Amino acid sequence: MSKPSHDVSNEVVIRTAAKKKLTIKGFVREEKFLYAVSLSVFFGVWHIAAISGTPGSSALVTPWETLIGLYHMIASPLGGETLFGHTWNSLRRVLIGFSLAVSFGVPLGLILGISTTANAILRPLVDVFRPMPPLAWISLSILWFGIGEEPKIFIIFLASFIPSVLNAYNGVRLIEPELYDVVRVLGGNRWDEIRQVVLPASMPAISAGLQLSITSAWMGVLAAELVSSDSGLGYIIILGMQNSDPQMVLGGMVMIATVAWSLTATMEKVDMMLCPWRREIKGL
Repeated sequence: MSKPSHDVSNEVVIRTAAKKKLTIKGFVREEKFLYAVSLSVFFGVWHIAAISGTPGSSALVTPWETLIGLYHMIASPLGGETLFGHTWNSLRRVLIGFSLAVSFGVPLGLILGISTTANAILRPLVDVFRPMPPLAWISLSILWFGIGEEPKIFIIFLASFIPSVLNAYNGVRLIEPELYDVVRVLGGNRWDEIRQVVLPASMPAISAGLQLSITSAWMGVLAAELVSSDSGLGYIIILGMQNSDPQMVLGGMVMIATVAWSLTATMEKVDMMLCPWRREIKGL
């Protein structure tokens, strides 16, 4: 039974489980065993730090107490919403802002890579906004849109827009010129080059940009909710800070990590769907 492990350029590396005699040395080197050890050490250190009584430990609760706090937030409404309601509010904002950013960012990146004229006109504007962190726009977005959903979605859009543009652009710029020559030799026109070369060859870079964009969008919504919100996971953390409740703060952080992991796993599946032609290397 084989499974994908990581990407090498446009090729998917496949690790094949070889049939071999089980030994103690082989067991301790197993990936799943090492995962279990790593997580056990992490939660063990967390537990010891929470019960140690050292300065700052009062701001910690044990992993078990954090789970209890999560259960209470699931069962009891907090600010009019349960934990799942707050999670959906954050996720909904991310999906809206991310979808808008990708819808505009990917075509813009492709145009910048294809057209030298568009690149000369628009690339300086992209370079101006690229180093500016999305958090710098929070105050201005509140002045523009007020306190509501619009400023949060605007921040998410800004956070995920630039990665989608740059990866699409670089995906086009890194295409081997010989691929265009092949299309021309076969009698193809400019549209054929775009359809048969640009889109397939740049898709891995676009997919990587989508993964970066969804991560940036998730960080953007949490930052926006920490500043001004009455719902969402960022709101839960702020509420926990105001009430000096580390159980609520850590519970919110655990939920943030869980959703982030789910989004990453989903985008990896999307990556395999967008680039099904990539060659598999088995046994590496």
